[in-house]
Amino acid sequence: MHKIAKDQAMSGHDDQVITGAQALVATLADNGVSACFANPGTSEMHLVTALDGEPRIRSVLCLFEGVATGAADGFARVSGVPAMTLLHLGAGYMNGGANLHNAKRAHTPVINVVGDHAVAHLKYDAPLTSNIVGLAGPNSTWIKSADKVGDTGRLASEAFAASYGPKPGPVTLLLPADAAWDEGGVTGDVVTPSPLRAVPAVKIEAAAAAIKAASQPVVLINGSALGTAGLDAAARLKTAGVRIMTDTFYARMRRGAGVFAPERMQYFAEGAMADLDGSDLMVVAGTSLPVAFFAYPDKPSLLVPEGCETFILGGPDSDSATALSQLADALGATDRAAVEVLNLPEMPAGELNAVSVGQSLARHMPEDALVSDDGVSNGLMCYLPTQAARPHDWMMLTGGAIGQGMPLALGAAIAAPDRKVICLSGDGAGMYTVQALWSMAREGADVTTIVFVNHSYRILNIELYRTGAGNPGPTAKDMLSIGRPDIDWVALSQAMGVPAVEATTAESFDTALDHAMATPGPHLIAARVPG
Repeated sequence: MHKIAKDQAMSGHDDQVITGAQALVATLADNGVSACFANPGTSEMHLVTALDGEPRIRSVLCLFEGVATGAADGFARVSGVPAMTLLHLGAGYMNGGANLHNAKRAHTPVINVVGDHAVAHLKYDAPLTSNIVGLAGPNSTWIKSADKVGDTGRLASEAFAASYGPKPGPVTLLLPADAAWDEGGVTGDVVTPSPLRAVPAVKIEAAAAAIKAASQPVVLINGSALGTAGLDAAARLKTAGVRIMTDTFYARMRRGAGVFAPERMQYFAEGAMADLDGSDLMVVAGTSLPVAFFAYPDKPSLLVPEGCETFILGGPDSDSATALSQLADALGATDRAAVEVLNLPEMPAGELNAVSVGQSLARHMPEDALVSDDGVSNGLMCYLPTQAARPHDWMMLTGGAIGQGMPLALGAAIAAPDRKVICLSGDGAGMYTVQALWSMAREGADVTTIVFVNHSYRILNIELYRTGAGNPGPTAKDMLSIGRPDIDWVALSQAMGVPAVEATTAESFDTALDHAMATPGPHLIAARVPG
């Protein structure tokens, strides 16, 4: 990390006596933070007033901390700059923990500012006292507490830089209430975060030699390799006889017409192993060796065929896009594999299911749309028909903790108000963070949320059989169903301020999506699909 001189004109606080909260907020704004997703409490009141006086940061109220943390993830995935969350003590952090787990798995920079009791108050063990460092540590790549007012600005700069790496991810800065309200705050430096790690030339040459010696090499890619430049390099590698695959789930990838489309690692272990059969070399760029999501009786955990050599070109902290380009150069690959050609389906008809939803998406998604995919069992069938749609970006559930889709879409819409955002959500997943709809309405976020309504945790019904847990009886079936009562998604959405319609046929869904794409602002379509 290289520090540069602080721009005194930028901070606007150098000739004033400021609080620790003001120093923290001003420092983050000086460094380019422009959004805060907040669910504050009493210990954060001075941070609230500091944000009130900082016009460079847009503050978005979220009714649940899991919405705030998921929205910060979506904001950073789209903008490339971390957002700030404002969370209330350890309990508030834990409420947001699932989507911070997802953000850590996505290697998304997020700056969590967590209010704490005043330092002198902690010894009394008040009801909301907790070990915040212990609770937040596992999902934080960096964590510190600003126990003194003079440290708040400096640690804010440090937190901003640390969110970018060496390995990007969420960081946590604790701010005790007295450090927030005390005067004597000093704004921290404007910093230049560390870039993604460059892969050494000797490693590029070794990977090229291994590929030349292999008969069926595969390169597994993620990270920056899934952007435009990285996919262009991947298209060159394809012409050199290399199979190109992505992880099953990734943070964000450019897709659609004019873009090279890599293959995608299959989700189920037995399918992935069958698909990779015969591969004798796996090169990994921007990720790690693939593993099954869960362990199953008599099925492998590491998804590498027996006898297949592995070569780690670079992990998530590496610049995989540049590495792929250099690898293509080392292999003398100048030609490029074919890119996708625009292919918009005809209007689907008849039964409404994930395939027909995907066909309508391909028909109506505008160029540069952003898709937040938390569709669970229905997501894949939407993913495939949109491969040759207009160019767009697809964002996935990297950590497996459902309930990310709507918050991620909210953050993406705040980051890119000029782009249409589409959220795909299972009905079970949607109920985890349904409060995001309220924030979408309040902020006028241009998000169209598609909820697959089947009144079931369908993926768990599939997994029940795959794990060999036996035939389900009445209790097991009841735990995997979310009917009785059925959730009325139209009424629920309208109660949150988001216009909504129900679609029961392919034709009615297509009409509803066409309207939503043509009309700014939040919308929800409850798509009744088979269970």
